[in-house]
Amino acid sequence: MKYILIIEDEVRMRNLLRDYLTKEGYEVTMASDGAEGLRLAFLKDYDLILLDMMMPFMDGMTMLKELRKEKDTAVIVLTARSQDADKLEGYVAGADDYVTKPFSPKVLMAKIHAFFSRQDGVRNGRVEAGCLRIDTRSQRVFVSDEEAILTKKEYELLVFLAANSNIAFSRETLLDRVWGIDYEGDLRAVDTGIRRLREKLGKAAGYIMTVRGTGYRFLVNDDV
Repeated sequence: MKYILIIEDEVRMRNLLRDYLTKEGYEVTMASDGAEGLRLAFLKDYDLILLDMMMPFMDGMTMLKELRKEKDTAVIVLTARSQDADKLEGYVAGADDYVTKPFSPKVLMAKIHAFFSRQDGVRNGRVEAGCLRIDTRSQRVFVSDEEAILTKKEYELLVFLAANSNIAFSRETLLDRVWGIDYEGDLRAVDTGIRRLREKLGKAAGYIMTVRGTGYRFLVNDDV
């Protein structure tokens, strides 16, 4: 059973999401503003939070920043703000994915299923994408059945990106999530790590894409 917290001030949207998620077999809790949502998020370990950005009492961005001080619960942001700068702000604050309103509930359900599938793949010891295969139990990486020998940090960087496919991460976020908030180096460590990782991944190097003005994302290219 997966537990999902919906934080959305619009009653119709909140109930619509609840109905779709319940039909898909998820256990759903709802909150109508950021303050209530934060309280609930601290009371229980949810598998996913669906978070609206524009809410009374405490907006979604503030709530997300407060949540990240203590918990790493997965968060998909729901917002009508579609500018790249807005999305970047959300990712930097700790969002795992971003859905722009208006959206199809069926598409959102598919995105949620894909998200849990990737996460379960990591926990079950295997991540596959295109010609790339990651065995998380033995921490070995294979490209078309040929092993790629990675350092510990290169491996951690690849697993993080692959487990969050098609999400653009800033260098700051990658530095925090992979190297740790206590790391004293600068952002060049991320660029160096990406460059070396690409060199070792051979034909799968193109899966790690540069997002101009943002950072990097993992996306399987069918042409590779």
